[in-house]
Amino acid sequence: MTYDNDIGTGGQTSVSALFDSHADAERAVDRLVAAGISMDRIRTMAGAAGTGSGNEGGFWDSLGDLFMPDEDRYSYAEGLSRGGYLVSVSGLDAADYDIAVDILDDDGTVDLDEREATWRSEGWGGYEASPYATGGLAATGQASSDETIPVMEERLRIGKRDTSRGRVRVRAYTVETPVSETVELRDERVELVRQPVDRPAVADQDYLERTLEAEEHREEAVVSKEARVVEEVGLRKTSGSHQETVTDTVRHTEVEVEDERSQLDRDDPSRLRE
Repeated sequence: MTYDNDIGTGGQTSVSALFDSHADAERAVDRLVAAGISMDRIRTMAGAAGTGSGNEGGFWDSLGDLFMPDEDRYSYAEGLSRGGYLVSVSGLDAADYDIAVDILDDDGTVDLDEREATWRSEGWGGYEASPYATGGLAATGQASSDETIPVMEERLRIGKRDTSRGRVRVRAYTVETPVSETVELRDERVELVRQPVDRPAVADQDYLERTLEAEEHREEAVVSKEARVVEEVGLRKTSGSHQETVTDTVRHTEVEVEDERSQLDRDDPSRLRE
């Protein structure tokens, strides 16, 4: 898979992947669309079944508008010439980048490094031996007098992408907890009191009609509730920064010159023209 960073404006990126079968490529496209990536950003290309190493020229031209190194472009062209299928997604922002990489790096995706190793074991020369490489070998395999050998040097480019580190969720809900308290309640009772007496009756008073009445009272517990806010819970995001050392390897070309001329010829170049 090829990841092309910082293509165009706004830090947008593109991702390309090679598949061996049409079904795997279509399944990847369906997953990309289901993930919210529009079809106008997805490009597919079907290869032609063949032996490769000679059929890649047309695919090389077709891949010219994809932003990828020439070495990867030549490898994809070789894969297409051998019947592979290419899926490329362009114009990706940071939100869609991880989604596209996860989908296109799933089962069914061709590991381009491993596939190149297999092709080389079968005699494939790679981009270095192709006619598209600057200063490459001519069709006869002999270097002409005007050809040059390119001195290559890889440079490490480090970008940034936002990744999720987990989620914190606070949810408030109501629970009921049984509580009990003891309260002292007062009761009033009315009792009938009879007591024997022996005294002379008073005609004007003791023969009057009278009614005695008393009412009993009893205290009952009355329950009321008061809601009070005792705590407030919220979320606050803080930001910081850290330094991280990225270690990788870069390649460059070493040039070794073998000069088999005699010392006299090297000191007097005019002798070579005689």
